Amino acid sequence: MKETHYFLVPDAANNVELPADEAQHALKVLRLGEGDEVVLIDREGNFHKARLTSVGHDGCRYEIIDSASQPKGWEGRIHLAIAPTKNMDRIEWMAEKCTEIGIDEMTFLDCRRSERRRMRTDRVIRVVEAAVKQSRKPFVPIVNEMIPFDEFIHLPLAGTKYICHCYEEIERSELPDELAAIQPAESVTVMVGPEGDFTIEEVRDAVRCGFKSVALGTFRLRTETAGVMAVSMYSLAHRNKKTI
Repeated sequence: MKETHYFLVPDAANNVELPADEAQHALKVLRLGEGDEVVLIDREGNFHKARLTSVGHDGCRYEIIDSASQPKGWEGRIHLAIAPTKNMDRIEWMAEKCTEIGIDEMTFLDCRRSERRRMRTDRVIRVVEAAVKQSRKPFVPIVNEMIPFDEFIHLPLAGTKYICHCYEEIERSELPDELAAIQPAESVTVMVGPEGDFTIEEVRDAVRCGFKSVALGTFRLRTETAGVMAVSMYSLAHRNKKTI
C-alpha cells in the first residue's frame, strides 16, 4: 500500500501551489512527481485530497480532487503557558507530544526562577507542524513568543485559568476534578512553572488575578512532563465524543 503524504497548505482550497518549503520536501526528499496524490492540511480543520499537476524548479502545483472537514478531538480550547527548561530538546519534545494529544495554544513564560530567558519559537513551530502532519490533525496550534510572567497573568484570557504548583501552604484543588466540573466547551488556560516551581509570590499574584490554585497529583514532575500531563487531563475530560 502506497504511503499517503501530508502537507501544510494555508487556504489550500483557494491556492494551486505548495508553499516553497513543502514543495522542496515533496520534490527533494519524497521524490514525488506529476500525477502523485497527496493530502493537504489547511490549518483550519479541513483535509484536501489533491493531485500534483506539475513539478519542477519553479514550484509544485496541484489540483484538488476531494475535500473533507474534521472536528477537533476535544471540545473547548486548551492553552498551555509554561516556563521553558534550559534544555530545549525537552521543551520541543513536550510541544510535539502536546500537539499529538491535542492543544490549541502554547505560550512560554519568563518566570523568576526560569532557567531560560530567551528562546527561538521558530524551532518549536517547526516541531509542532511536523507533529500535526505525523498525527494527521487538520489544526495547527498557536505558538506564542516568550512573555514575562507578570505580564501574562494580567492578559484578558478567556474562560477558566489555573496555576499548577506544589505549595502545601496555599490551598489547592486537583486539576482533574476542576476540569471535570466545568462546561465541556469552555476555554481553559493552565500555567506550569519552571524546574523548582513558581515562587510562592508568583502563585499568590496569579490567584489575585483570577487563576485557580491546582495540583497535578501527589508526585513532583519535571516541567515538560507536567505540561504533557495537564494537556492530557484536559483531553480526557473534554474529548469530543462525536469523533470517537
